Parts: sequence; C-alpha cells; structure tokens
Amino acid sequence: MYISRHIEQAFQSVEKMFGAVLVTGARQVGKTTLIKNEKKDIPYITLDDPIMLQSAVDEPGTFFQVSPPPVFVDEIQYAPNLFPYIKMMLDKDKQKGQFYLSGSQQFKMMKSVTESLAGRLGILNLLGLSLREINRDRFNKRFLPTDDYFAERRISTAPIAFKELWRIIQRGSMPELYTDESFDAQTFYGAYTRTYIERDVRDLTQVGDEGKFLTFMTVVASHTGQLLNLASISRDVGISQATADRWLSILIASNLVYLLQPYSNNVIKRAIKTPKLYFLDTGLAAYLTRWNTPEVLESGAMAGAFFETFVISEIIKSYYNEGILDLPLYFYRDKDGKEIDLLIVENGVIYPLEIKKTANPNKSMVKQFAVLDKVSGMERGAGGVICLYESQLSLSGDDRIIPVGYL
Repeated sequence: MYISRHIEQAFQSVEKMFGAVLVTGARQVGKTTLIKNEKKDIPYITLDDPIMLQSAVDEPGTFFQVSPPPVFVDEIQYAPNLFPYIKMMLDKDKQKGQFYLSGSQQFKMMKSVTESLAGRLGILNLLGLSLREINRDRFNKRFLPTDDYFAERRISTAPIAFKELWRIIQRGSMPELYTDESFDAQTFYGAYTRTYIERDVRDLTQVGDEGKFLTFMTVVASHTGQLLNLASISRDVGISQATADRWLSILIASNLVYLLQPYSNNVIKRAIKTPKLYFLDTGLAAYLTRWNTPEVLESGAMAGAFFETFVISEIIKSYYNEGILDLPLYFYRDKDGKEIDLLIVENGVIYPLEIKKTANPNKSMVKQFAVLDKVSGMERGAGGVICLYESQLSLSGDDRIIPVGYL
C-alpha cells in the first residue's frame, strides 16, 4: 500500500525546472517508492545490484548508452563518477526531467553535485512520514503560526487522541511501519540499525569498533532535545571529542540527526552559540534508548524531550515537503538562562514558539518572547505554545495555544 507523500508536489515542480532530480534522505524513508510512484514508466536501476555497480564504476562512459535517459538510478552515492557524464548529457540535450536519482548519504553526494551538476540538479530531502501523512491529511503547507495558516489548517485538522499521539511518537515515522501495522517496531529498528552500521557507516568512514559506534548512537539519542555537548557524549562513549565530532557528522549526513542553530543578532550580545541536537525519527531514538512502549515513554524522564523532538521534526518535514532546504528555524537561549524553544524567521518577522508536554498552557510560558522586541530590523510576529491542549485559543496578545494536531 502506497501512502501519498506531501513532497510529491515539490517533486513535480522540480522536475520541470531541472534536467536531474535528486531525492536524498535516510534509509527506508521512502525515496525509491516515491520516485517509482511518480515515474512509473521509466527504467529503474539500483546500484545495490553489484553487477550494475561494477558497470557504473568501471565503465561510466558507456553506462547511460546502455540505459539512456529518462532513467531512475537508485543509491547513486555508490557511483559519484557518473555525475560528470550526467552533466555532459544534460548540457548536450538541454532537456528537463531526464535523470532521477536517490541516495542516503548526503555529504558524499553533495560534494559531487557541487563539482558537477550545479544549476542542473533539483534537490529534495525526504524524511519519514509526517503526522499529516500518517493521518492521510492532504493539507500541505509549511507550518507558520499566522492567522492565514490557522484559518486553512483548522478546516482539515482533527483532534488526535493522547494515546494515539504517544503511539506514533514511540513507533516513529518509517513508512513500512504504517503500510503494515502488524510489523513489530523493535524488530524493524533492530534490523535498521544493523543495516545502517554495516552499510552506510562502513562506507563513510573507518569506524573500527562498530559496537562502540552503536553505543555512540545510543548516547546521542539520549541527548535529543538538548544543547549539543560533545565533551559529555565522548566521555560517556569512551572516545575522543574529535572522534565524537566526526561520528556526529555521519549521523547528520545520514539524515538521522539535525542540529538546530541558535539565533544570533548583533543586538543580542548574550546569546549562546551552541546548537541543539534532535533525532529526526523518534521511533529510532526510542529504540536506542529502550523506551519500548508508548506508556513507558510518555510517563518517563525523557517524555518532554521526545515531545519536543517530535514537534521539531514535524515542522522540519513541513518545510522539506515544500522543497525548502534552507530552513529558517532557530532557537534562542542566552547566558542568563532565558530560552525560546523555536524561532521561525521569515521576511523580517520572527515567530516565537514554546513546545510543552502539557495540556494546561499558561501565559507565563510566553513571557520570554519579549526578549525579541529589542532585535532591531526585525518584527516579532505571532507565536504560541505547541502543546497537548485540544483546542486552539488565544493565550496572550497575538500568541496562541497551538494543539499539536495543527502542525
């Protein structure tokens, strides 16, 4: 069963603009399925096939003579030497929508793309299923806490039951877990982790101790929703800080971890410069940190961090699904301890948001928003508290109570 993906509209726009389209993302988020569904009538080649890979590596000059465009090449990161030949063919024919590519290792591909296909390639980043996609909700606009957004959003949104929300947070967002609801999530993520370490990690770097890398992943997952502290992570794992930094770059390049950057401005002198760390799939993070049921997770010590991680990942998905890669998302924290969980910065306006695992939000939760009033050249827009309350209500001025179902 195919679950319709909200990135489809962006995919259709990008293929009309560029000769090649690259869909990147973590393993098993649905990249291959998406492209196959969109381009049913073109040949499909996977470089997971060792014979095809050998042909691509050994004879790249004739590879596309045997398989001429339009063509879909899966796992393109295994043969970056194909990119110059794609460039030559695109420069010769000047046609749009000729090459469809997918891969799960970002930085190796990005280096090749920068060198070979700049201006010829449209890039999309696909994450796991969004809450909207899981609920088969067709609403497909990026989240922004404005009157216009909420006027449209309330038409299709429906309250989400408390237990169902925590089931989704604990189960995660991998499509296979929703196309077959009987699939055991623990079994899935156990196999997923092994495959990721055995294939992607080995290919990206010489880790040496794969068991220690799994420990590293687990420690990083336990830090989701926190300020990045490489010294603490490296100490807990028993590796050098330089190694922790290198291994973290692998998780980021694999689209498993996202670093939310702090908002900086010349006027705000005391703002910290350390990013916050988020796992992009709460199910994988729950598996690694051994929160094995929704009930235990919801009542556990990391419940607030997981709720915040879920909300951040949902908002990121809403931007990626519109084809936006340069995310206008930040957080604020200063040396006095004042913090705002999320800032969305668009068109000279800063929209402040708090994320709270509560069904009883109050005005005190938005009092820190006033720190933004002194940012010159920027307007403070509407904000609010994203939480577990069931209805959208005014909280203070332009700031709202925002039910998580409105994401």
